[in-house]
Amino acid sequence: MTKEKVLEALSNVQEPDLGKDLVTLNMVKDIEINGNQVSFTVVLTTPACPMKDMIKNACINAIKILVSKEAEVTVNFTSNTTTKRVDEGTVLPKVKNIIAVVSGKGGVGKSTVSANLALALAQGGAKVGLMDADIYGPSVPIMFGVRGERPMMMDIEGKGMIIPLERYGIKLMSIGLLVDEKNAVVWRGPMASSAIRQFVTDVFWDELDYLVVDMPPGTGDIHLTLMQTVPVTGAVIVTTPQDVALADAKKGIAMFGQAQLNIPIIGLVENMSYFTPAELPENKYFIFGKDGGKRLADEYDLPFLGQIPLVQSIREGGDQGIPIMMSDDLITKKAFEGFASYVVRSISMRNANMGSETIAAKV
Repeated sequence: MTKEKVLEALSNVQEPDLGKDLVTLNMVKDIEINGNQVSFTVVLTTPACPMKDMIKNACINAIKILVSKEAEVTVNFTSNTTTKRVDEGTVLPKVKNIIAVVSGKGGVGKSTVSANLALALAQGGAKVGLMDADIYGPSVPIMFGVRGERPMMMDIEGKGMIIPLERYGIKLMSIGLLVDEKNAVVWRGPMASSAIRQFVTDVFWDELDYLVVDMPPGTGDIHLTLMQTVPVTGAVIVTTPQDVALADAKKGIAMFGQAQLNIPIIGLVENMSYFTPAELPENKYFIFGKDGGKRLADEYDLPFLGQIPLVQSIREGGDQGIPIMMSDDLITKKAFEGFASYVVRSISMRNANMGSETIAAKV
């Protein structure tokens, strides 16, 4: 065996999402050969890559078939999360991808989706932060069991910065960590927008592969402020199958399609798709209608990112400060893991194929 033959064999292995072979994409590193033993490293586009096992098996088969059937193949993985940012010297300089999770209306489970998306990405090996941008209805302190805790301040390069709390391996920031939860946040739009700017400029997020932003429901000041301030990689639209929710989700889709924003939509996820009782896990009851999110995604030619069931354990976990991704509910965890895998694949494909760079929108 030679390195040249190994590379030639691996040039037949396609990266499933990017549509090119591993060698052309420069994803193969550190080839070492010792007799029949060959090892190399594949550099993934994200540590949370859902195609890891598929790529590994394809590499092993390619070498055994095209180089030597006696080969003992060791495939190692590392990752270099892709980004299209060209403005690292401005806001959030060490954050590679920023995901805005939005909904046209409240009550569709946007915060639950945001929290468990962030946890699923972190469990895949990524460095993740979660920013609760819902100024008037912050949910993160309750959902992560950090009610009453306060973030610390630290001097970073001569500037006082807020240090996010860390829980379950992700960094957290919410207005609920700064304001007594018994007090209502009664702010006019400019004050709320100013708080969001501070979450971006005065919080030390440091290095992150993904920053998930739990946006307020609807379309308003805070959305525009965030898009002006932050180079958002893309938006995830959350809806339920119900017609009322779908009508409002269309407004969210339309907002991101406006020329002055022009934020790509990563896809649409349908929450509360069906009710499954714990004692009858195979049963599905379509309380809010069936496949409304799928139809909406098809109508707007958007990627459909998955269906999240309505189960009691999701609600209980959120109330107890233990999100479902940290529980033993394998069925629901699998739904969120599948959703997260679609998100990272969509981002990787966008970063690889989009001609335009990610810059903050000018509104």
